[in-house]
Amino acid sequence: MAASMDSFSGKTVKELREYFFFLNHAATEGMLDALATDPRIGVRHLASLLRKRKLTIQKENQRLNHLLLYESELWDRGYHLIAGIDEAGMAPLAGPVVAAAVILPPRYRLMGLDDSKKILNERKREQLAAQIKQDAVCWSVGRADVQEIDSINIYHSGLLAMRRAVEGLSNPPEYMLVDARTIPHCTYPQKGIIHGDALSMSIAAASVIAKTTRDAHMIEMDRLYPGYGFASHKGYPTPDHLRILKERGALPVHRRTFSPVREVLATHSTQGELFQ
Repeated sequence: MAASMDSFSGKTVKELREYFFFLNHAATEGMLDALATDPRIGVRHLASLLRKRKLTIQKENQRLNHLLLYESELWDRGYHLIAGIDEAGMAPLAGPVVAAAVILPPRYRLMGLDDSKKILNERKREQLAAQIKQDAVCWSVGRADVQEIDSINIYHSGLLAMRRAVEGLSNPPEYMLVDARTIPHCTYPQKGIIHGDALSMSIAAASVIAKTTRDAHMIEMDRLYPGYGFASHKGYPTPDHLRILKERGALPVHRRTFSPVREVLATHSTQGELFQ
């Protein structure tokens, strides 16, 4: 279909919708003005939708520009292999803490990418994770299991999982951007960024991979231990999880040093055998 404004008057609403939405052609201001003055209601409505789409894209590009401030500064300084690192699963009562490290291509942009906690749609998170894994220079996950969490505490387990994720990268990073803290015993230069998963695209990418990886693991735990609801609450201390924990008792995948689990173990003395 020709892209000139004069040709629009001879096209049906269906053809115009296909041109702009299904074939994803951009509409110039002149085109939008022409569509907005078309005598057909359907075409004027289409013009309104196209303006909203254009504004949405502009806002998303502004958000992504803000999300790339740390990376852009490092790229300008000559760094190319910038790893974002984040973890998931610090608060749950069950399951491992999982970390991810991701090196994105320079100047990389992915529409919709954000802190995984802000992406409430599980399917959207999985789609973003798949795209990140496909596009990344390299990526890796690391974890600390329940026994390690109970042995060295959750804070140090999170750092351990992060270090393992970094060590698993096929390309050594030239610089690391880490959510909230820095990783001990890593020789690469690094910067800890408070709320980094909302301020750095690399960290946001890592947060999505860490979250989806851990969620998939907890779904497996749901199959292994049916009736505990791991597929829905993912081990977090939701009212349902706390209720089931009290009714059924703790499992080997529960973190026995966490207060709700410790209390249940104290009232179910025979359960101690599970954790020997």
